Amino acid sequence: MTRIRGTLGVVLCLGFATFAATRYAQTGAPWFTDISSATPDAQSSAIISWVNSQGGFNTNGSFQIDFSLGVMDADASTPMRTFVKTDNYYGDEECNNLPMPVPVGGAIEGETGYACSGWPDGGDCHLLVFHTPTRYLYEMYRANIDAQGVFSSDACLAVWNLNLSYAPDGRGETCTSADAAGLPIAPLLFTADEVAAGAIEHAMRFAIPNERIRNITYVKPATHATRAASGGVNALPYGARLRLRANFPVSTLPAGARVVAVALQKYGMFLADGGNIPLMGQSDQFTTAKWSGLLGSRDMLGITFADFEMVEGGTRYTWAGNCTLKPLAVQTSVQRRARAGTGAVGARLLAGRQSVVIEYATRSAQDQGGLVLFDIRGKRVGIRE
Repeated sequence: MTRIRGTLGVVLCLGFATFAATRYAQTGAPWFTDISSATPDAQSSAIISWVNSQGGFNTNGSFQIDFSLGVMDADASTPMRTFVKTDNYYGDEECNNLPMPVPVGGAIEGETGYACSGWPDGGDCHLLVFHTPTRYLYEMYRANIDAQGVFSSDACLAVWNLNLSYAPDGRGETCTSADAAGLPIAPLLFTADEVAAGAIEHAMRFAIPNERIRNITYVKPATHATRAASGGVNALPYGARLRLRANFPVSTLPAGARVVAVALQKYGMFLADGGNIPLMGQSDQFTTAKWSGLLGSRDMLGITFADFEMVEGGTRYTWAGNCTLKPLAVQTSVQRRARAGTGAVGARLLAGRQSVVIEYATRSAQDQGGLVLFDIRGKRVGIRE
């Protein structure tokens, strides 16, 4: 076994890039699957009817859009920063305790910078960063960087390696993420660039009030549910995928809303969180196109909850709170082994405040039987004979 030790970079640099449908491409990711002809769930009619009777999407039933979640790009020179876990942090058993890239000049959800208003009692304050060299997606719930530069999280950091397939059990059965369903956030946000281009080629994410979500129950691809959800057997389970009915009169909507509606008919949307503003689009802080004059937060009000049906969700899983998180380094080694057709010699991960130590090696016929060494981000760093 060979040990590689490296201190993470601290060069200040920022690179924001626009979203493309292929940006988060991932083998087996269900959000890219056309479900326009998928079979409705056996409970679809009962669920839609019950939730609609409770008010549908929210207190006034309106299908509004939340544009507060931004996604930033990071490159190889973006600083990697460690963070302080508060007493409310969920724990390393289901969250990643690793440094993450923090672009200079960026912002968390709903803010113009990295300070979470009212911290620690403010909003969700998600910090979403896509590291383009490694295709790692870092999603932190309840992030804050204060005036003194202290970087903290009050909830969870979930890191996704988009080089891998996470089907069928995500980051781990019954494991959370930066949202309640255990799903990634960024791949399910539609953007101003996509709407301006006239097509959204993936599913979206939505929220409804907790009392309309089935208690401690989820369907795949979700891996997590909550006790805060208090609905009964006809409430929506986390991970439920809704599809806009095929005969909905899309032409009656404003132009930008038509693009969204067509995607909802083809790809649908996943129940990802509890909340009162259902549909979620990406903030235009870091996109080329802007929402002004393109799509307004109330342009989808012509659509009601009764206009949807739930596609086949399969087994209903009961969340038991016994997450077994897949180690990120081991996930990387599996992907590398699959690519090379090799066997692992071993893997062990140790994370420190200033550095990361990874012990992993695999024998590869392409390297004459030598040990191929990888760092924590899956980058090949050498061969030892």
